[in-house]
Amino acid sequence: MPIQKILLVDDSKTELHVLSDLLTKKGYQVRTAENGEEALRRLQEDKPDLILMDVVMPGQNGFQLTRTITRDPQYASIPVIICSSKNQETDRVWGMRQGARDYVVKPVNPEELLSKIKAFG
Repeated sequence: MPIQKILLVDDSKTELHVLSDLLTKKGYQVRTAENGEEALRRLQEDKPDLILMDVVMPGQNGFQLTRTITRDPQYASIPVIICSSKNQETDRVWGMRQGARDYVVKPVNPEELLSKIKAFG
């Protein structure tokens, strides 16, 4: 099933705007959340096909939220791609251990991100 609906989770309004703009221009339906609590509400309202997850956020961080989502049978099939400025190999490995299916370092390379999204659909 092709990816159509994407949930963007990031506490940076700038990052949300830039990524939303990129993805909507490519035909994706984008919903945004600025923290873990809001992301979980969005998941319940309208199940996305894919989640782009920041790591450093207030409250629940992206690693914790990824683990919560991927361990829930209701949402476990939704691929999570972590988008973070944390660029250490240990961060990438930890993110994948939490259930993320891929990891992209900010600033995001648009072509790389779009090809990773397409790989899931």
